[in-house]
Amino acid sequence: MPFTFDYANLTPILPEIAILVLASTVLVVDLYLTEDQKGVNHVLTIVGLLVAIGITGAVGGGERQVVFDGSYVRDAMSDVLKIVIFIVSLFAFVYAKDYLRDRDMWAGEYYVLGLFAVLGMLIMVSANSLLVIYLGLELLALCLYAMVAFDRESVGGSEAAMKYFVLGALGSGMLLYGMSMIYGATGSIELATVARAAAEQGIANKVLVFGLAFLIIGIGFKFGAVPFHMWVPDVYQGAPTPVVLFLGSVPKIAAFALAIRLLVDGLGGLHTDWQGMLIILAVLSMGLGNLVAIAQTNIKRMLAYSTISHVGFIFLGLLAGSLQGYAAAMFYAIVYAVMAAGAFGLLVVISRRGFDAENLDDLKGLNERDSWYAAMMALVMFSMAGVPPTVGFMAKLLVLEAVVRVDLVWLALLAVFFSIIGAFYYLRIIKLMYFDEPMTREPLTAGAGARVALSVNGLAMLALGIFPASLLSVCQRAFS
Repeated sequence: MPFTFDYANLTPILPEIAILVLASTVLVVDLYLTEDQKGVNHVLTIVGLLVAIGITGAVGGGERQVVFDGSYVRDAMSDVLKIVIFIVSLFAFVYAKDYLRDRDMWAGEYYVLGLFAVLGMLIMVSANSLLVIYLGLELLALCLYAMVAFDRESVGGSEAAMKYFVLGALGSGMLLYGMSMIYGATGSIELATVARAAAEQGIANKVLVFGLAFLIIGIGFKFGAVPFHMWVPDVYQGAPTPVVLFLGSVPKIAAFALAIRLLVDGLGGLHTDWQGMLIILAVLSMGLGNLVAIAQTNIKRMLAYSTISHVGFIFLGLLAGSLQGYAAAMFYAIVYAVMAAGAFGLLVVISRRGFDAENLDDLKGLNERDSWYAAMMALVMFSMAGVPPTVGFMAKLLVLEAVVRVDLVWLALLAVFFSIIGAFYYLRIIKLMYFDEPMTREPLTAGAGARVALSVNGLAMLALGIFPASLLSVCQRAFS
């Protein structure tokens, strides 16, 4: 029976409708604004995201709902991830305001592209069919390509956008090819039907396994996992810092949802097959990411390799194949998105007209210039390094426990070893901020909004680390 656009179908997608209306409103309103009125776009975006959070809370909860003829789902996981996407996006837009205004890039298109990227992530989070997953992924990707090249006067930004477009298209092609193989093997694009076919046929269906291999490649590209990481450092270095902030934080939540929908909801019956593939990706990502990050002097490239290493930890939770592992991976993905927003947010805050904070030396003596900013950055770095009592320690502990419980002790020990190596370059930043002389003593002039956002961001690392049960219980209920 074909679906209809009635109350039952439209209510679960009210968050998506709200973001679509918001993006369209900003697009139209921007046409009538003068240069001095561009702040209206910012206010509209912030208020719209807050409204979207409220709508998601209002329509969420209760039983799992599958709408639009089985192609879209609203469940506990989608409710949580959507709210987190809105919150981290809120941070990203607040941080970006002063940077964009100082560099004459404060255009409505930035907010429109960002909001449509958020819409693509929401679609990925709630997708229940291969087609809808791909539509959400492409909507997100096309917006990010344009955002990376947003500074049209930057040669590095244009080069980064071209690399991102070419390699992103390659990753999308691999994913789409895998989906076509799975459709050919199962005769359906709905994840529930695919899951039944995978459980019944298993590894005996070679076409299904062939499709699974290409899906893993596509997921690896979107996460930036080794050996599909080649675009990450160049894009992070070349793109404007506010764009890197957005690109390096929120899409990781959508990538986690992509992995859950495809591997767990769709191909859970082939867990033993994709577990081995994820083990390889996790080990390579943690190893190369942490080792290469040590040699970086550009802090954006260093954080890019740091991202690659954190992706390896997210994969540890996924490959465990247990409800505990999925909850731990979700916890880690959320925590990492907040940590990345804080780290890049500080780089945005300490930048000024004519100067971008991109090198490690730019953080020297930050404590003397602004002790509060230095303290917030220290909390973020301690959390990324996994130092207690910050939340990064709990995130690592949870995924390691999930791996140990499935008798992969050697993998947990390897992860601990690489984590110790990774602590070096995070602690190096703290040393630069507190023990080195500043390169300049020019005061920091960030707006009140950015200062409040960075304060909340940094203190959240400590609060969630001391009281992790609140977020962890939410993640566990999403998979209960």
